[in-house]
Amino acid sequence: MYKPNSLRAHLTAAIADLQRNPDKLLVFADKGSLHTTRTASRSFEYAYVLNIIVTDYSGEEDALIVPLLDWLATHQADLLGNDDKAKGIRFMVDFNNHNSVDISLEIDLTERVIVKQTGTRLDITHAGEVTATPDYAAPWWQLYNGNNLLAEWQVQPIPPV
Repeated sequence: MYKPNSLRAHLTAAIADLQRNPDKLLVFADKGSLHTTRTASRSFEYAYVLNIIVTDYSGEEDALIVPLLDWLATHQADLLGNDDKAKGIRFMVDFNNHNSVDISLEIDLTERVIVKQTGTRLDITHAGEVTATPDYAAPWWQLYNGNNLLAEWQVQPIPPV
């Protein structure tokens, strides 16, 4: 699975608080399942709930959400703008005190794995997502609230197929 590490790297690069203390960002793949087609192909799909937890976060929640949505537009676009998948992104916030919160994000993700057989050799490829070119595909983004810089990130390309 490449998506958990990809999202971890994306959020850590985008948010200064996570750059300073990356141990605040916890990542878990929960409720995983494998989907197959019951054909001669050994190809399959991972399906799981990615649980991202940010502990003792004192920044603005928007600084997490906007880079997350940007990452999803490339890596799991079917969750965006689809009423059938409207509950594919969930969150919980634990208000620790007046200065910090713990935020838990649950995201329904899938990853297709293509297995091709040549004689007795099996080759695997993690298939990238089929997405339209985003209208915001600038190389670098900065998120502001007034004059307050909340987050910075670069749009991450889809891994080669």
